[in-house]
Amino acid sequence: MKNKVIIITGASSGIGEALAISLAKNENKLVLAGRNMEKLYAVSEKIKAKNINTISIATNVCKAEDCQRLIEKTIAEFGRIDVLINNAGISMRALFNESNLDVIKKVMDTNFWGTVYCTKYALPYLLKVRGSLVGISSIAGHIGLPERSAYSASKFAMNGFLESIRSENLENNLHVLIACPGFTASNIRKSALTKDGTPQTRSPRNEKKMMTAEKVAKEIICAIDCKKDTLTLSANGKLIVWINRFFPKIAKRLVFNHFSKEKKIN
Repeated sequence: MKNKVIIITGASSGIGEALAISLAKNENKLVLAGRNMEKLYAVSEKIKAKNINTISIATNVCKAEDCQRLIEKTIAEFGRIDVLINNAGISMRALFNESNLDVIKKVMDTNFWGTVYCTKYALPYLLKVRGSLVGISSIAGHIGLPERSAYSASKFAMNGFLESIRSENLENNLHVLIACPGFTASNIRKSALTKDGTPQTRSPRNEKKMMTAEKVAKEIICAIDCKKDTLTLSANGKLIVWINRFFPKIAKRLVFNHFSKEKKIN
């Protein structure tokens, strides 16, 4: 990608930060969105050091007005939008029957509605340039994961929403990518919500064995460049999606056995 105006939500850490750093080349213009302005500015400074034009915009994707302002400021600054990467997301870890409903709502508001809001306001501009609409989903959007009911629900919903947008615009040459990384070494498990909505603070998994955010970002950028419809990462991720398609009962048992070995944090 060269000389593209690219919006990245959730750009202050993890996959979002890695995407921003990797895209900081080829005269691209980056718009970084997130709630933590201190972290956003830190990422922005790394990008500006590469002489890449970038702006940071405080955005809570749970709020439609924030998403609308994000798009309006991007257009005011750069005049167009070539790529929208809906990356902002939050996870959770708790049994559904023990979880507060507020936790479910917060996860859905961030992961699903955040994608809907940003897409709603950006879509007219993406259609003008035959751009790319990207959703950073998850393997959890293909098979429900134990203790992640809200997270899985939000990713299933995101996948269905983006597939519908793709279908509606088949004749408009809009590129829609649904990217499903496997477990990625990032902050998402530490910030995952527990049953009462407090952050988990520690990861229940061995982060050193996971794919790095930088590797995931490179795969996603390649998929955007090649205009792929879907991207599923990690051998285990691809395997479980395949098994679930043809042998769903076996897949669910494998997933249950795998997640039952997680460390108990709370």
